[in-house]
Amino acid sequence: MILAELTIFPTSEGVSVSRYVKEAVKALEETGLKCESGAMSTTIEAPDLKSIFDAVERAHEAIVKMGAKRIHIDLHVDHRLDKDATIESKLKAIGKGKNE
Repeated sequence: MILAELTIFPTSEGVSVSRYVKEAVKALEETGLKCESGAMSTTIEAPDLKSIFDAVERAHEAIVKMGAKRIHIDLHVDHRLDKDATIESKLKAIGKGKNE
């Protein structure tokens, strides 16, 4: 699995942008990929890099459709090739996973 952390929001739409972020998160969830949203970003778990980029594009399109004029995107990707990494395995490694 490939893990990515995505932060996406418009910078042109004033101080409160939560309605834009909600639509972006909804678009991510509609991809069928495992997504976990936090206070500042969403973690995405995908089988390949193309799926990550496709999900980011869908989130971007959701904000564009809402009329945003400028969009900020931060994307961090962790593609571990020596063993299978998942959101759960990374959380478990730091004592934050289920059953901890």
